Amino acid sequence: MKLKLKKWQIALGAVIIIGGGYYWYTKANTASTQVQYITTAAEKGTLTTSVATSGNIVVDQSVNIDPTITGTVANLSVSVGDQVKKGQALFTIVNDQLSVSTSQAQTSFAQSQNSVTSAEIALKQAKTQLYNDERSDSGVNSKQKSVDRAKVDAAEQALTVAQQASGTSNLSLQYQQQTAGKRLVVAPSDGTVNAVNIKNGDDLSKLSSGSSRAIPIIIGDLTTIKAQVQVNEVDVSNVQVGQKVMMTFSAIDGLTVSGKVDAIDSLGTVTQGVVTYNAKISLDTLDSRLKPGMSVSASIITGVKQDVIIIPGSAIKKQGNSNYVQVLNSGTTPVQTDVTVGAANNTETEITSGLSVGDKVVTKTVNPSATTTTTTTSSSAASRVRIPGGGFGG
Repeated sequence: MKLKLKKWQIALGAVIIIGGGYYWYTKANTASTQVQYITTAAEKGTLTTSVATSGNIVVDQSVNIDPTITGTVANLSVSVGDQVKKGQALFTIVNDQLSVSTSQAQTSFAQSQNSVTSAEIALKQAKTQLYNDERSDSGVNSKQKSVDRAKVDAAEQALTVAQQASGTSNLSLQYQQQTAGKRLVVAPSDGTVNAVNIKNGDDLSKLSSGSSRAIPIIIGDLTTIKAQVQVNEVDVSNVQVGQKVMMTFSAIDGLTVSGKVDAIDSLGTVTQGVVTYNAKISLDTLDSRLKPGMSVSASIITGVKQDVIIIPGSAIKKQGNSNYVQVLNSGTTPVQTDVTVGAANNTETEITSGLSVGDKVVTKTVNPSATTTTTTTSSSAASRVRIPGGGFGG
């Protein structure tokens, strides 16, 4: 049997459906347009401030093998990475002119020695003649004796000149021999070959490239490797010798090495209008994978404050010369609270007064009726980062 509904029943049902739909729509729409606040609790912890820098691994103790003579490279016997001992032959320099110069110096020295010998003989003869004339019974007159004495004086002067010339020739020979000896290039100390910029057949006089000159060989002590980083002029006043440093290396995933600042340059370097200061960092541990020239990123820890109240820097707002945060401990509307800030890093800020542990501060305001989400901005400096753990200080 068909159920026949009356018109008023149909109308009533329609009113109920429309009214219910409107109620739920209104309720949902009201909830969706309500301002929401994202909060985080103030907590006690350790705040670490640091200066971010970058640079390269360098060898602190190294020596450049750069001969003072020219010639052609021959018998090159080392490669990058080789261990060498003091006095070990590295390569030889072919320079025939050095042999010619040495031979000429030897000839000149021999001639000067002959001149000394001849002058000694002449002096001896002159003295003998004078002696004989003075003791002669034949009555040699005084005029002849004066001539004899003049000959002795002249012979003595000639001998002095010959001896001086011989000494000069000897020095010249020694110099030429030493210079020629440099044709064999040896290691001045123990170490590791860090760079080889020559090959057999190269002309040492043509090692220049543009405004720089390539050093033929560089030998360094890899146990003295350090990091050399560039510190921006804005941060250099916060960096001091002895501060702890954490380093990572783009070429070695997962490797983190600690160290400390050893030295900071007093004079800065200007590059494209930016002033930086070189700082040397010693490594607490040496990893065999670290090589000279590798890129390094370093965080120089400039301060560690323990047991302080910390909130996200994004929660802090400025009003004139004052700082404030919005606190939402209860209710639906946050309360503006003035705070005093202390140290800060890139993400967190110390609060020295105005907040207690557990206070919920607003970090983000979500307003569905607005076109954007409002996030508070930090009033703290953003040039430093926090190192997890915060245990580095001294």
